[in-house]
Amino acid sequence: MWWSTIWVMVTLTLRILAAPLAGEAQPANVPRIGVLGLVSTPERDQAQFQAGLRERGYVEGQTIFVEYRWVAAGQAERLSDLAAEFVRLQVDLIVALSTPSVQAAKRATTAIPIVMIAGDPVATGLVTSLARPGGNITGIAAMTAELGGKCFELLRELLPAVPHVAVLLHATDPFAQPFLENIESAARSVGVSIQRVVVQGDEALEGAFTAMVNERAGAVLVQPILATQRTADLAVQHHLPAIAPRLAFAEVGGLMAYAANQASLRRSVGTYVDKILKGAKPADLPVERPMQFDLVLNLKTAQALGITMPPLLLFQAAQVIQ
Repeated sequence: MWWSTIWVMVTLTLRILAAPLAGEAQPANVPRIGVLGLVSTPERDQAQFQAGLRERGYVEGQTIFVEYRWVAAGQAERLSDLAAEFVRLQVDLIVALSTPSVQAAKRATTAIPIVMIAGDPVATGLVTSLARPGGNITGIAAMTAELGGKCFELLRELLPAVPHVAVLLHATDPFAQPFLENIESAARSVGVSIQRVVVQGDEALEGAFTAMVNERAGAVLVQPILATQRTADLAVQHHLPAIAPRLAFAEVGGLMAYAANQASLRRSVGTYVDKILKGAKPADLPVERPMQFDLVLNLKTAQALGITMPPLLLFQAAQVIQ
């Protein structure tokens, strides 16, 4: 029976060794947060978020634990289940990236603090006001509807004679309506007609671009949630200049992008997370609007479309992709 004695001793030894390791995996006093995003470039968004945490002194896996849940634009219906999962996990805070993500988190909980990056949170009913958000949500109004108008103006600088422009919109994102209204207002003032093209996700993009070409659109403005690699590729294939209020769009092949500076966004998110984890209440933290915006131009795409960038646009650009 000597072997059974040895087996018992080995088992006990392994349990003793394993016990402190299990305790070290996630100490009870280390905050746990959930990140929920309806995004086209999760790797980029995750890296930006992690950089913001590091700037506030957090070390992921040591001084803070993060659960990431990323969803593609065509899978918005999954957001509610993932937000509910965070509630079951009893996270200390939820970071929600995109308006539909914030909506899902808001439906899931009124108790867990939510830090958002969203479009027009007042117009879409996420907060009561920017100065006094109320409830359990605060954060950044990064993609305001005014960016739609600004993108239209930049497009006009590039193509002043284009009489008809398409706007690519996401069917289930409430930010689509104020984004479109701002563009239509800017277009009316200069006599440009607007074609609304609404899709559920990437799977409908091919048909959407065919519709734009059939209606003789001269360019397309893309809602940020749809500013994907696929959209950029289809715009070039259909010979349509495209701009979006999402900087990553130009980086993946879109012609132009105009949006809030990413470094400032990540610092702001990190600051909100830090303040709330240290005891601040979301209702007492005003929603921030970014002060710094960047224009990114993709000259490789411009060449493929046979477009020469005006010197004034090149001068305004924070980044020019060759």
